[in-house]
Amino acid sequence: MKRFIETLKNIWRIEDLRARILTTLGLVLVYRLGSFVVLPGIDPTQLDALKQQTASGLEGLLDMFSGGAFSNASIFALGIMPYISASIVVQLMTIAIPYFQRLQKEGESGRKKMNQITRWLTVLITAAQGPSYLFNLKVQLASTTAIINPGPFFTISSVIILTAGTLFVMWLGERITDKGVGNGISLIIMIGIIARLPFALFAELAEKLEQQGGGLVMVLVEIILLLVVIMGTIALVQATRRVPVQYAKRIVGNKQYGGVRQYIPLKINAAGVMPIIFAQAFMFLPMMLGKFNSEAASKFVQTFGNYGGFWYNFTFAILIIAFTYFYTAVTVNPTQMAEDMKRNGGFIPGVKPGRKTVEFLDTVMSRITLPGSIFLAIIAVLPAIASLIGINSQFSQFFGGTSLLILVGVVLDTLQQVESHLLMRHYDGLMKSGRIKGRTGSASSI
Repeated sequence: MKRFIETLKNIWRIEDLRARILTTLGLVLVYRLGSFVVLPGIDPTQLDALKQQTASGLEGLLDMFSGGAFSNASIFALGIMPYISASIVVQLMTIAIPYFQRLQKEGESGRKKMNQITRWLTVLITAAQGPSYLFNLKVQLASTTAIINPGPFFTISSVIILTAGTLFVMWLGERITDKGVGNGISLIIMIGIIARLPFALFAELAEKLEQQGGGLVMVLVEIILLLVVIMGTIALVQATRRVPVQYAKRIVGNKQYGGVRQYIPLKINAAGVMPIIFAQAFMFLPMMLGKFNSEAASKFVQTFGNYGGFWYNFTFAILIIAFTYFYTAVTVNPTQMAEDMKRNGGFIPGVKPGRKTVEFLDTVMSRITLPGSIFLAIIAVLPAIASLIGINSQFSQFFGGTSLLILVGVVLDTLQQVESHLLMRHYDGLMKSGRIKGRTGSASSI
C-alpha cells in the first residue's frame, strides 16, 4: 500500500504525465455524459422495451461496447464501432489491394492518407447503420409513444445526428491518443465496457439474493472465478516465445566473431482479438438465414442461432482457431523478419540464414499459435459456459470473449505507457517484480 501511494505521488509530480491523465479523464467524462443525451424527438422515460432487447444477445454486446448509449437511444448510440469496422476493412485492403500496400510503405504520408480513407469510410458505414438502428427503434417502441413524430424528418435528422455523434466520438479518441494517455479509441471502448459492469454485477447480485440460501456466497465464488479468468487472459496477452538471435560484432572474411545474443519476442497470441471478431461475423449468418421460412433454414437457425448451445460454441471455437492462424499468417511475415536479421548481420544459432531461417520462424510461429488459438477459443466460449452454470447473461459477458480481451489489453497498454513516463524520469515502475508487458510486448523489445 505504501508503494502504491508513493507511485501515485510520483505520477502527480510529473507535470506532463499529470496533464495527460487529467486531459484523458476530461475527454472520457464528455463521452460518458454524451451517452445519456437522447436523440431529439424521443421520450427517454419510455425506453423500457429497448432496454429489455439489449439485455442479452447481439444487441447486448453492442450496448456494452457503446457504454449503454445503444439502449439509451443516445446521440452516441452507434458508438465507435463503425470506425472499428472501417479500420478493419482498410487493414484487410492492405493485404489484397496494391494501392493500399503502397500507402503502407510510404511512411507518415501514407498513414495520413489511410487515416483519411478510414474516416470517410466511417461516415459511409455510420450513414448505412443509422437507418437500421432507427428501424429497430421504431419496431421496439411501436406500442408506445416514445417517438413523438416518427416521420421522414425524424429519420433524416436522426441519421445525421448519429453520424455526427460517431465522428465526435472518433475525434475524442484521437485527442486522447495525441494529448492523453493510451490509445484513445481502445480506451473509449474499454470505458464503455466498464460502465456496464456495475449494472451487470448488481443484476447478478439481486438475482442470487432472491434464491433461497447461499446467494451471496455464489456471487463471491463467481467474482473469484472472474479474477482467475482475468489472470489467465493477462497471461495469454503477455505470453511470448523468445527465439535467440546471434548478432556479430565484426566480420572477417566469412567468419563472424564476438556475437551478442539477443531475442525475438514472438507473441503466443499475435492476432489479438481479431479472430473473435471475424468468427462472430460468420456466426451472425444464421440470423440472416432466419428470414427464409423453409424447414431446413429453420432447423439450421435453431441449431446455430442458440448462443448457449453446444454446436454454436463448438463451431465458434473452431472458427476462432482457424482465423487465428489466418490473421497471424497475414500480420507476421517470417520472410521479412529473416531479411531484416540478415541485413543487420544476425542469424539464429544452428540455422542457416535465408530460406532455412524463414522455415524455422514459420515452424515456431505455427507451433506457438496452436496453444494460443485454443486458449483464445476457450476464452471466447466462457460467457456461454458461465450462462449455463446459472450466471446472469449480462454478468456472464465479462467472463470472456471480446470484452475481456479488450479490457485486459487496453489496461496493460495504458499502464505500460504510464510506466514509461515514470522510468524516463528515473522513478520506480508500477510493478516491483518487473516491467509491464502490453499487447505489443515488453518495452525492451520495441
